[in-house]
Amino acid sequence: MTDATGSREAASLPVMNAISQSRIAAGDPRLAARLKRETDAEVLFGAGDRGRYSTDASIYQMAPVGVVVPRSMADVTAAMQIAREEGVPVLPRGGGTSQCGQTVNAALVLDCTKYLRNVLAVEGQSVTVQPGITLGALNEALKPTGQFFPVDPSTWQRCTIGGMAANNSCGSKSIRYGLMADNVRAIDAILADGSMARFSEAGPKNDLVARLHALGAAEAAEIAARFPDQLRRVGGYNLDALTPQGRAAGRGNLARLLVGSEGTLAFSAALELKLWPIKPRKVLGICQFPTFRRAMDAARHLVTLDPEAVELVDRTMIDLGRSIPIYRATIDRMVLGEPDSILIVEFHGHEDGPLLQKLVLLDEMMADLGLPGAVVRAVDAPFQAAIAEVREAGLNIMMSMKGDGKPVSFIEDCAVGLDDLADYTERLNDVFEKHGTKGTWYAHASVGCLHVRPVLNMKDGADIRTMRAIAEECFALVREYKGSHSGEHGDGIVRSEFHESMFGPRIVRAFEQVKDAFDPTGLLNPGKITKAPRMDDRSLFRYGPGYAADEAVKPVLDWSAYPGPLGGLLGAVEMCNNNGTCRKFDAGTMCPSYRATRDEAHLTRGRANTLRLALTGQLGPEALASDAVAEAMSLCVSCKGCKRECPTGVDMAKMKIEVLAARAKTHGVPLRDRVVASLPRWARFAAVAPVLANIREWFPGGRWLAERVLGIATARPLPRFVGNAFRDAEASGDAPGAKGDVLLLADTFNRYYEPENLRAARRVLRAAGYRAIIAQSTKGARPLCCGRTYLAAGMVEQARAEARRMLDALALHPDLPVLGLEPSCLLTLRDEFASLLPGPETAALAARAFLLSEWIAAKRPDIAYRDTPVTAHVHGHCHQKAFGAFPAALAALQVIPGLRAKPITSSCCGMAGAFGYAAEKQEASRAMAGLSLVPAVRAAAAEDIIIADGTSCRHQIADLAGRPALHSIRVMDAALR
Repeated sequence: MTDATGSREAASLPVMNAISQSRIAAGDPRLAARLKRETDAEVLFGAGDRGRYSTDASIYQMAPVGVVVPRSMADVTAAMQIAREEGVPVLPRGGGTSQCGQTVNAALVLDCTKYLRNVLAVEGQSVTVQPGITLGALNEALKPTGQFFPVDPSTWQRCTIGGMAANNSCGSKSIRYGLMADNVRAIDAILADGSMARFSEAGPKNDLVARLHALGAAEAAEIAARFPDQLRRVGGYNLDALTPQGRAAGRGNLARLLVGSEGTLAFSAALELKLWPIKPRKVLGICQFPTFRRAMDAARHLVTLDPEAVELVDRTMIDLGRSIPIYRATIDRMVLGEPDSILIVEFHGHEDGPLLQKLVLLDEMMADLGLPGAVVRAVDAPFQAAIAEVREAGLNIMMSMKGDGKPVSFIEDCAVGLDDLADYTERLNDVFEKHGTKGTWYAHASVGCLHVRPVLNMKDGADIRTMRAIAEECFALVREYKGSHSGEHGDGIVRSEFHESMFGPRIVRAFEQVKDAFDPTGLLNPGKITKAPRMDDRSLFRYGPGYAADEAVKPVLDWSAYPGPLGGLLGAVEMCNNNGTCRKFDAGTMCPSYRATRDEAHLTRGRANTLRLALTGQLGPEALASDAVAEAMSLCVSCKGCKRECPTGVDMAKMKIEVLAARAKTHGVPLRDRVVASLPRWARFAAVAPVLANIREWFPGGRWLAERVLGIATARPLPRFVGNAFRDAEASGDAPGAKGDVLLLADTFNRYYEPENLRAARRVLRAAGYRAIIAQSTKGARPLCCGRTYLAAGMVEQARAEARRMLDALALHPDLPVLGLEPSCLLTLRDEFASLLPGPETAALAARAFLLSEWIAAKRPDIAYRDTPVTAHVHGHCHQKAFGAFPAALAALQVIPGLRAKPITSSCCGMAGAFGYAAEKQEASRAMAGLSLVPAVRAAAAEDIIIADGTSCRHQIADLAGRPALHSIRVMDAALR
């Protein structure tokens, strides 16, 4: 706890964190027991949970005392009272996306995001919300009113309104709508002593406010002299709300004082926000510049056209974005040639005509600046949405650099006037060059607030010293240009210690007086804004002095694409920068388990943090085999959504294989997992006597016994073996195709459970002019298998053997494409094979392995289809989406005359191989399906058809939605003339 005397932050926080760096132990069991007894909240005090909440998107790590997930404001009040009585600090937390370390502390964390996320009231041009609601969810709820909340950080999908208020967030459109402080009408707050107060234009009127206004009056002249005259000033407390001049200028709303206070003054229980009318139309002009300086110099001219936003994308971001598959095509459309920098100029309005005229004026202005024909127009909504996705991912794109050197956020959002922007940025680049590094630049050119990150290694003491030197020189430049050293991301640990040089000692004392007036015992998020530690105190770093890999860990897969210890495994895990893109709820796959549970533990970010802690010995000696890691991975369905949708490419499905392998080596493989893993070996014998193989489904008590022995849920019917399993000999007499031959991979699931899919594939290929040759093993009669079932059990050596068999067999036909029906099987050839058997052989196979729908969409063979007037609702398998193959699946269907193929907007179906059959996974499996897939299927008209190319998906749809689903190849086959 901090004292109230104005002395420097006590040393207890760094010391506690230094202990946590060697090992994050479980929290105080007595305190945990009291919180469980006296609240209805979820109480998380285990080592894994404390570790997951010890980081945010900054460079820092501080193990919390414990975590409380309140279900109600009564839980918040009770937890704060207990903390006060126990002498434990409190840290309110939203999405945990802070760049400066605001949301880490040796404190009791109150995570508001799971339950405290409701819209409480909409009245006229105001909305009142709980702090845990995300901006994206709020604006979605507001759409029917024709209004929206306009403060739009790039993290809008997962940042919370409470966190935005605590940080005084800004976003790209601040030139139009101002900052968070300009758009919060009132805050109902819980104060440190447990009392409630409403901070608004009208009050409250009490002794606290009287003291604050007296302070504002006494310091009014100093505030006017020392506060930068910049729109983007979010450092320190908003003391101008307390001054007579501030009140006269319309800044006297006392809610402004809490906005930007980083949870250090009060807990925001409800926030009343100002709403704005939605402008339904927009156009974008993407201005190309040959040099960075010319882009910076142009910003002051472009804003005279009254745009909604002017956003920078620099050369580094262009190149990195192109290296990420989901952004490559968009960036190629955005640029002309090879510009050094681009400025995205955005205009909004109600009619197209005036907006298109704005683009004409933009063209003319660029020509006047000596750059004719240098504007790419974006007037269609899909292109605009793709550009927005790239821009919003700017931070993560920058962080996709592999290796220990990363763009580091510490001078990230300094703001200067537009007239000084070109000179300031040029001089700052000189600073970087002087220190032997370079910076990455992007974001808000319209307001002189550019996100700049020098590339440094936070594991290297020399680079940490360089970081401090750059910070001091940068802030000196900012002061010279009368700018703000904190223009968007707040203070936290990074900048709080620099307040005295920025504002002067008298203002810093005033900050401390405000803190002491609200929170005399230092209960709320101590060490932020006032009495802060040094920003380069390594005991507070994620990569602290004792940070090192546990060399006892022996990876079983190839991670050589990543530099660093453990064959690159640790480097791959460290690619997670904690920015929380995986917390999004919009269209896409990632992260289905989090969408179902809203638990940090079951989130790509939470899992990556758990793995990083385990791999560096911070969770104890068992490393990846520990119970904490097993729990974090328990609901991961290996959807691979993160492989594509995580902008830094965290591949949790592959990392889960490492965990399962370590767990198997230490604890063995459970019986159920062994049975499912060996399915490809025993399925051919089951197919001989399918009645016996399906005994669970018809024998009285069979389901009960299977749950007792194997843990297979009684409520789930298993796929049934059929009596007419697909045989390789069925294709042995086929004549060569008129257009050639292809290899068809007969996977275990389609071979033994739905052989009609393989037969349909042969007919469709024949209609397209091709002969399907069934890929067969060169070693024994057992059919080929991709090994995925073994990988799902952590039996990596067995999977490697299956991959070897596959490679040997397919090598007999090196020039033929390899086509498959089951996404999880075929795409294993493109993904896991390269990690099991790295080298040119697997790379060559990956290049010629396609899902059949992919191949048909690419080849566009002349197939004679009859008119098929039906609506088909198409669910994409997660792996189809992860490899960008779902659009091809739709395209292959859309050539059928009359067929209307409509994609179902959904995440994972929740079956995921054997996951949905496990008794202990039923709640999670059903919840994943219930988010969007099952409602969409149930809403389909009775005459419509449902298509799903994944075996698991089809069974989940049948089980939970009560509708049959077909593989797309069956629909193509039925449509043949």
